[in-house]
Amino acid sequence: MSLEQLIATLAVGVAAGVAAHVFFRFRGFGLLGDIIVGLIGAFIGGWVLPAFGLSLGGGVAGTAITSAIGAIAVIVVLRIAKRA
Repeated sequence: MSLEQLIATLAVGVAAGVAAHVFFRFRGFGLLGDIIVGLIGAFIGGWVLPAFGLSLGGGVAGTAITSAIGAIAVIVVLRIAKRA
């Protein structure tokens, strides 16, 4: 992973966490918790999608999209699990 891809993954993870915090009207894991969940999801997306053979292209754009998918998926799964 290049430095640009790492920065894109971090940026997307933080943005997803902040967006989830605002979207769910501040009911969740707190701002810091939501950011951490977004970061974890971004890295999981970058690891799991290629493991299943799903490639969204190389470079920063592909990394950002992959990270966003992972971050959103993890946030949604944890929100559902928290409700149950």
